[in-house]
Amino acid sequence: MAPPVAVSPLIKTARYSALIAGIIYGKRRYDHLKPIAAEERRIEEEEKKAREEQERIAKQLAEANEDTILK
Repeated sequence: MAPPVAVSPLIKTARYSALIAGIIYGKRRYDHLKPIAAEERRIEEEEKKAREEQERIAKQLAEANEDTILK
């Protein structure tokens, strides 16, 4: 195998600059999306509770209609 070639300092600087820029962009994007996702999770949790309550009521009604002396 051939020995590794020395990388230009310009290329090294560009690579690390791109890496740091990507990390900063990702952090800013995450901070922007985090409250939106938290709000969506809160809404989904409320909808889930309402849906479970409706299912519980429907189940109770079905059981009430099922239990009759006139079977």
